[in-house]
Amino acid sequence: MTPYEEKMQKAIDNLVADYATIRAGRANPHILDKLTVEYYGTPTNLQSVANVTVPEARTLMITPWEASMVKEIEKAIQISDLGVTPNNDGKSVIINFPELTEERRKELAKDIKKKGEDTKVVVRNARRDANDAVKKQNKAGELSDDELAGEEEDIQKATDKFIAEIDKLVDAKTKEILTV
Repeated sequence: MTPYEEKMQKAIDNLVADYATIRAGRANPHILDKLTVEYYGTPTNLQSVANVTVPEARTLMITPWEASMVKEIEKAIQISDLGVTPNNDGKSVIINFPELTEERRKELAKDIKKKGEDTKVVVRNARRDANDAVKKQNKAGELSDDELAGEEEDIQKATDKFIAEIDKLVDAKTKEILTV
């Protein structure tokens, strides 16, 4: 895999990770992936200090390894932008996810499309950088004009492949969000 294809693949991997954190009305432990809690003065990933389970379709249960962490976890969830209210039973934190309203679903669909477009921009920037690099090689005499045309064609094919993959991801996530 060429360096520009690696950049394009990383952009898609980031998009997939972003989409995993968007909730579709069901409890998904991945929405907590970016959440950090204060653990002995150090910001620590939530999964490093607690066990996250899905006891029911719309409920997440976070059971910390240390009971003293319950308050910290609850506070981290409240100040996050998850839009949910945690409940604390003393031993664990429970998050109930309400049914998404139609308006919220449409908002999320717009956000999904925007993230897809942002990823396409990253892929196109990688294409531009790759084309600039092969043009420099051509100017320096390292590539003939025919080789340059072949390289540019390969770069465009790779770009088209990654853009199509982004479109598929956007469509799949949008369909998941809009399905009631």
